[in-house]
Amino acid sequence: MRAPIGNFDVVRPAAECLDELPPPVADAVRDWSGSVPVEQLLHVDSDPEKADTAVFAETYGPGLLEASANCVVVVGKRGQESTLAACVVLSTTRADVNGTVRRHLGVRKASFAPMDRAVGETGMEYGGITPLGLPPGWPLLVDAAVIDTPYVVIGSGRRRGKLLIPGKALAELPGATVLEGLGG
Repeated sequence: MRAPIGNFDVVRPAAECLDELPPPVADAVRDWSGSVPVEQLLHVDSDPEKADTAVFAETYGPGLLEASANCVVVVGKRGQESTLAACVVLSTTRADVNGTVRRHLGVRKASFAPMDRAVGETGMEYGGITPLGLPPGWPLLVDAAVIDTPYVVIGSGRRRGKLLIPGKALAELPGATVLEGLGG
């Protein structure tokens, strides 16, 4: 099987390699019910030492930098209350945490969650966090530009391997809200 983007030696439907995904991601793939057929969610094997976006794109093919998206965990605070959320933006942009994210969450302060909290709460590896399989009830903020990308490269929940998924499928994930200008 060939990937719709990039140059990968091993490409399989994500549903056929659930054992290579952390439990929350495997569960999300297994329970997939979006309008995009689950067969269009692909898993590509990749070197975990080349998981960082720029190196990944350089290694696995032209055009991947523009088609890659980062999923970052943020924490919003208002008084003693805190809210965890995930943001997905194209890798060529940065999440507008202090503006768009803060306003959307209705919090006084928003910042990137500490690594240990992001990893602990998601059950995923740092550098591989993905919007598939986030904890129930989490807001998932997705930049509109990601939705418009035919196939987007996102983490698989682990540093080894990535998911290739039609961008429009991310709008249907639990808790998803599509926002213009989230990635600035």
